[in-house]
Amino acid sequence: MKQTAGPATTAIKALLTLMYGVPILWIVLTSFKSSADVFGLQSSFAFRPVTTAYVEAFDGALLTALRQSLLISTGTTALTLLVAVPAAYGLARTTGRISTIGLSLLIVLQMMPQTATVIPMFQIFGNWKLLDSTLGVIIADTALLIPFATLLLRPFFRAVPPQLEEAASIDGASILRAFFSIVLPVARNGVFTVGTLVFLLSWGEFLYAVNFFLAPGSYPLSALLAQQVSAFGINWPGLMALAVLTSIPILIVFTGTYRLLRDGLTVGAVK
Repeated sequence: MKQTAGPATTAIKALLTLMYGVPILWIVLTSFKSSADVFGLQSSFAFRPVTTAYVEAFDGALLTALRQSLLISTGTTALTLLVAVPAAYGLARTTGRISTIGLSLLIVLQMMPQTATVIPMFQIFGNWKLLDSTLGVIIADTALLIPFATLLLRPFFRAVPPQLEEAASIDGASILRAFFSIVLPVARNGVFTVGTLVFLLSWGEFLYAVNFFLAPGSYPLSALLAQQVSAFGINWPGLMALAVLTSIPILIVFTGTYRLLRDGLTVGAVK
C-alpha cells in the first residue's frame, strides 16, 4: 500500500522548492533581460526578452573556459580516484592503530581551510614550473579532494566481504588480482558515485584556478564568471547567461548519474 505524504512533508517540500526554485527562475529570467530591465519593478516578469547576453557570451573565451573546465574536472577525477581507491581499500582492510592514525590524518586534512594552502602551493608550483598550467591546477584540486574521496570510498570497500578475497587467494589469485577482479567490481557503484562528486566539485572550484592561472585567457568557467564583476559595475544579464551556460554540463552529468549517485550514497551511509 502506497503511503501518502503528510501535510508537514508537503509543506517542507513546497518550502524547499521555493527556496531553490525562485533563485533559479530569477537567474534564467535575468539572463534574457536587457540591462535597463534588471532592476525595474514592473519588468520582473513582464519584459521583452532579448538574447543579447547569450550572443555576447558565445565567444572564444567561453569555449576556451569550457575546454579548461573539462580538462581540469576530468583530470582531477582520474587522478583523485587513482590515489583514493587504493588508499580507501587499504584503510578498509587495515585494523588497529595504523587505521586510526590514517583516518585521523584524513579528517585533519579535510578540515584544513583551502585558503591556507594557496601560498605554499604557489611557491611550490613556481619552483616546479607549474604555474599558469592546467596540470598545476589539476594537481592542486587532486590534493584538495583526495581526503574527501578516501573517506567516502572506505565504507564501500568495508561492505565487500573479506571472504570473497580469501576464496580467491585459495584459488591462487594474488592480492592485486583479487582486488581488480573481485573487490573493485563489487564496489564499482561507490567508485562511480565518488567520481561523480569529485567531478562536480572540481568543476566549480574557483580559488586555485584564479591564483594558479596567471593569464585570464586560461581561466575555466568558474573563474570566467568572476570577470563579469568589475570596478565599473556588474553586467547582470551577462553574468546570469554565463551562469546558465555553465550549469548545463553539470545538469547533464547530474541527470545521467542521479540514480547511481542516490543509490551509492545510500549504500555508503548504512554500511
